[in-house]
Amino acid sequence: MPNARASHLTRRGILAAGGALGLGAALAACGDDEKDGGSAGKETAAAKSGPWTFKDDRGQSVKADKVPANIVAFIGVAAALHDYGVEAKGVFGPTTTKDGKPDVQAGDLDVTKVTNLGNEWGQFNIEKYAALRPDALLSTMFDNTGTLWYIPEESKKKIEAVGAPSVGISVYDRQLTQPLQRMVELAKSLGGDVTSAKFTQAKKRFEDAAARLRAAAKAKPDIKVLVGSASQDIFYVSGTNLSIDLEYFKSLGVNFVEPPESAKQANGGGGWYESLSWENVDKYPADIIMMDNRTQAIQPADITEGTWKKLPAVKAGQVIARNPEPILSYDKCAPLLESLAEAIEKAKKVS
Repeated sequence: MPNARASHLTRRGILAAGGALGLGAALAACGDDEKDGGSAGKETAAAKSGPWTFKDDRGQSVKADKVPANIVAFIGVAAALHDYGVEAKGVFGPTTTKDGKPDVQAGDLDVTKVTNLGNEWGQFNIEKYAALRPDALLSTMFDNTGTLWYIPEESKKKIEAVGAPSVGISVYDRQLTQPLQRMVELAKSLGGDVTSAKFTQAKKRFEDAAARLRAAAKAKPDIKVLVGSASQDIFYVSGTNLSIDLEYFKSLGVNFVEPPESAKQANGGGGWYESLSWENVDKYPADIIMMDNRTQAIQPADITEGTWKKLPAVKAGQVIARNPEPILSYDKCAPLLESLAEAIEKAKKVS
């Protein structure tokens, strides 16, 4: 299992591996199967007065006398719920960059209006958490053992002792449409608006983008797409299995570079990714390269390795961004499909 192997990765390796979503499995292995729940920012008084129940992806049913009002959530979950009118009071995970700007994982969330319990892996301020009087703790899960994402293992028992019920939404080994639907269900249970014209339009845009991507992949089946993430010493090539976005894109016909299973299992890859030295970054021919756009990864414009600059896809300007931890709302996921569809439509065969 990736989570078993991932626990042996160095912190740097885990974070850098994010583009391969090795980060997901790895950090989750180091993480905690904490409780997780949701709260409704735009609930009516009537909605708040009623009982609340939700069955999460661990198979656990959470129940409360009323809909949670003091939600604490992993930043990506908070960002997704925000798009459905449900607001968190506290967040944890990559919320702001070093210069104080919203992290890519914050989406449209106003980060100045939430309490940040910890911006980096391993950080979770329990005192601030307790002070929020949380009645729900929400996160995603990157393994099949119920590990809640970004909950520090060493703080697990103290966080549980605060008493807030938890909800976990799985983003492990399934296609993107499944966790998207689960987030809709969670938002609805928390009083979110999933019937508005805005919601309907966002879902239609996602469906249209999926059709466009399918058509682009069918029209250019020979265009090969490599998925990578850059660190100072290692270039990670993601496999398509286990990752919700890549599994879905593959189902639509996208032709991905797929490292052999043995390579993905080596060096702590846990089935998620293959680790390459920069000297070997040209191992797999590719026409398009999708690169991890999260804060912990080196971005394409900042890669100075000569071997990178010589790659045909790089020279052709056929490099696009990828977020291995998609914000699970239709509004945020539709552009991911549109970007890849456009790249394939415009791509020249260079490999």
